[in-house]
Amino acid sequence: MSDLEPFRQEVVAYLRSATDDGAACPAFGAILPPHLHDRARAWQRHMADHGFAGLHWPAEAGGRGLTREHTAVWFEECARAEVSPYLNLQGIVLAGEAILRSGTPEQIAHHLPPTATGEVLWCQLFSEPEAGSDLASLRATAVPDGDGFVVNGQKTWCSNGQLAERGILLARTGGPGHRGISFFLVDMHLPGIDVRPLRQMTGDAEFTEVFLDDVHLPADALLGPLGGGWAVGMGVLGDERGSSGASGLISLDRRLARLSAMGANDPVTRDRLARTLARGQALRALLVASGGGPGAGSAAKLLRTELEFDAAGLAVDASGPVGMLAGGPTDGFLYSPGMRIAGGTSEVQRTIIGERVLGLPREPRPST
Repeated sequence: MSDLEPFRQEVVAYLRSATDDGAACPAFGAILPPHLHDRARAWQRHMADHGFAGLHWPAEAGGRGLTREHTAVWFEECARAEVSPYLNLQGIVLAGEAILRSGTPEQIAHHLPPTATGEVLWCQLFSEPEAGSDLASLRATAVPDGDGFVVNGQKTWCSNGQLAERGILLARTGGPGHRGISFFLVDMHLPGIDVRPLRQMTGDAEFTEVFLDDVHLPADALLGPLGGGWAVGMGVLGDERGSSGASGLISLDRRLARLSAMGANDPVTRDRLARTLARGQALRALLVASGGGPGAGSAAKLLRTELEFDAAGLAVDASGPVGMLAGGPTDGFLYSPGMRIAGGTSEVQRTIIGERVLGLPREPRPST
């Protein structure tokens, strides 16, 4: 028996009990839907109370001091049970792991325990109107001022910004390029922070734009070295793109099974369905070959988001006249284009694959 098997049985029993009594929050993917906010907060508290929050985090960080393999088991079994493994990705995975890797003992002790219990919800302040895929061109500034920094700028596509108590921020503290960027932990209730929801074509407002006007941050808001934010931020993006692990394989199998059961009444739709399923199997083979971990990188992210986009189109077409109505497959269809942008656009993933994996010449850069 695997050393992890007793723990897996413990997880399965806990999830079954939490589902039966209604405590578990249904799975929702990388972005917490606002309508599930209260339920997800209560679920995070429930997980923490029962020892299933921050499994590989040390005890002083509010965790259980287990291994990352235990965390992987937790994600796998949550995927099987179709239960969310955390309050939100931006807090438990992105902010949490960044603080564990780069934080001081004081930062770890201050930020992580309330994150584990769900008392604190995090958002991500990276993208800007003119610096989304090309983060190295970001313009938000954090100017040293006495014992701290003064931040000015605008961020956009910030998931759950209207609900979050804290945010992880990239801002420029030096010259141009990635060497002038630093990483900060921000209290979202500070004076000068204005959060405005962005209405999507689904009718929801999962994203926000955030304006920072002379926001004063204390010195201990800096995570990692001054000017070293690019490395911290790239670690965060790596966590984001590789966070699904084996649980992503489980979710993919479920998705492919649903696609296979969809059926089609005409040759054109059957051909589309066959092509989509073939690409889904290619993604599955890639995840298996990489062990389901972050090694698949940009290729897995690209295949996954393009698969979801095409599958959503198939579902709405196959639903016939119902596909013209709100709800059901229509909502999924309207939501799917955003996933080609979130976490790095499909175009950027193709560039990364071409330049860094295949060794092709770099794309021409516009002259300045």
